[in-house]
Amino acid sequence: MEIQADASSVAVTGRRACFNVQGRWPWIFRCRFWLRDLETEIAFERKRVSGLHVKKALNRGIAAVKEDAVEMLASYGLAYSLMKFFTGPMSDFKNVGLVFVNSKRDRTKAVLCMVVAGAVAAVFHTLIAYSDLGYYIINKLHHVDESVGSKTRRAFLYLAAFPFMDAMAWTHAGILLKHKYSFLVGCASISDVIAQVVFVAILLHSHLECREPLLIPILSLYMGALVRCTTLCLGYYRNIHDVIPDRSGPEMGGEATIRKMLSFWWPLALILATQRISRPIVNLFVSRDLGGSSTATEAVAILTATYPVGHMPYGWLTEIRAVYPAFDKNNPSNKLVNTNSTVTATHIKKFTFVCMALSLTLCFVMFWTPNVSEKILVDIIGVDFAFAELCVVPLRIFSFFPVPVTVRAHLTGWLMTLKKTFVLAPSSVLRIIVLIASLIVLPYLGVHGATLGVGSLLAGFVGESTMVAIAACYVYRKQKKKRNENETATEGEDSAMTDMPHTEEMTDIVEMREENE
Repeated sequence: MEIQADASSVAVTGRRACFNVQGRWPWIFRCRFWLRDLETEIAFERKRVSGLHVKKALNRGIAAVKEDAVEMLASYGLAYSLMKFFTGPMSDFKNVGLVFVNSKRDRTKAVLCMVVAGAVAAVFHTLIAYSDLGYYIINKLHHVDESVGSKTRRAFLYLAAFPFMDAMAWTHAGILLKHKYSFLVGCASISDVIAQVVFVAILLHSHLECREPLLIPILSLYMGALVRCTTLCLGYYRNIHDVIPDRSGPEMGGEATIRKMLSFWWPLALILATQRISRPIVNLFVSRDLGGSSTATEAVAILTATYPVGHMPYGWLTEIRAVYPAFDKNNPSNKLVNTNSTVTATHIKKFTFVCMALSLTLCFVMFWTPNVSEKILVDIIGVDFAFAELCVVPLRIFSFFPVPVTVRAHLTGWLMTLKKTFVLAPSSVLRIIVLIASLIVLPYLGVHGATLGVGSLLAGFVGESTMVAIAACYVYRKQKKKRNENETATEGEDSAMTDMPHTEEMTDIVEMREENE
C-alpha cells in the first residue's frame, strides 16, 4: 500500500507529540494536582473578601434592632479573630494527614488527636467566656467597654465547637490530597463559602435578628464548616477508606504514633501562630510610631486595605509545600498511592521556579503598572481613589514577597517529607525578632506609616526563609554524611567477603595437608 508523504509526516508528528506528552506527563499531573489544591487557597481568599459582604448583610439585618450594629460587628470580629489566633494552628493537621496517615489505624490516631484538641479548645473557650482571664484578655488588653466585652465573650462561647469541626475537615483534606483528590478538597472549600453566604441570607429573614443577632454570622460559619467537613469525610469514605490497609507495614515506613504526629505538627503550628501574630504587632508599632494621631489611624487603615490585595499574587505559593510530600518517590508512604507519573526532585524544583516566576510577574503587573493597583482597591475593597493612591508604595513592597515565600514553602515541603519539621521551630522565633527589630530601627531611617509596616513584614519573611534554608542545609549535610558512612560500611563488608576464600577451596587445602602428613 502506498503511503503519501504528507500522511507519513502527520503520523511521525503524531508519534512525536505522543512522546512529548508522555515526557511532560509528570508536569501535567503535578500542575493538575497543585491547581486543584490551589482552589482551596483561593476559596479562603474569597472567604476573606466575602466576609465584607457578610458584615454588610449583617449590618442591614440588625439595623432595625435597638442594639448598636457596629458594636455587634465589633464583638463578632474580635471573638472570631481571637478564636483563629488561639486555635487556628489546628488547621496544620492537614499536613499530618498528608504525611502520616497510611492506614485506617493511622487515621484513627489522627482523629483521636483532633477529638482531644477539640475538647481542650472547647474548655478554653468556656474559660475565656466565664472567667476573669477572659475579662482581662478581652476587656483590658483590647481596651473595649463592658458592653462589647460581654458580647465578645458570649460570641467566643458560641464558637467553642468550631475548632474541632475545622480540624476534622483539615485532617481529611490532607488524606485526600495525599491520594491526589485535590479537586474534591477545592470543591469542599468553595462549598463552605457558598453555604455561609446562603445561610446568612436565610437567617436574616428569621427571628434571630431580633433575639440574638450574633448567632447569624456564627451559625452561618458553623453551617459552612459542616458542609466542608461532611464533603471531605464522605469523599474519604467513598474513595480511600476501602483502599488503604488496616495497618502500615514496614515498607510504608511503619505505623505512626500519636507522639510522632504531635512532634511533626507543633513546629508547623508555631510557625502559623507567629504568622497570625505578626500583623497585630505591625499595627501596634505603626500606630505607636505615629503617636496615635489621625495619621496613625490612616496608616492602620492603609495596612488593612493592602493586606488582602498584596496577599493575592503570592499567597497561593504557600501550597507548594504540599507538592513534595504528595509526589516525592523517596517518601515511603507514597508507595501506597498508585500513579502513572514519575515525578523526581528535579521536576519539583523546576515547577517551584515556574510558580515563583509567575507570582513575581503578577506582582509587578498588578502593583507597578500605573493605575492598576488603584483600580483593584477601588473595585474590590471599595475605597476612594485618593485613599487608593496612598496604598501604592506599600503594595509595591509586596512585589518582593514571592521570593522568600517560595523558598520557605519549597524547603518546608522537603522537610515535611523527611518528617524533620522540628528544625523549622527557630525560624518562627527569628521572624518575630527581625520583625520587631525592623519596626524599631526603620523609623530612625525615615520610614514611617504603612511603608514601615509592610517593609518590616518583608524583613521578617526574609529572616524566616533564611533560617529555613539554614535548617535545610543542616539536614541535607547530615543525610549526606550518613549516606557516605553507609556506603563505606557496605564497601567494607563487600571487600571482606571478597577476601575470604571459598568453602570448597578451604576444604581442598585441608585435604592436601592431611595427605602430606
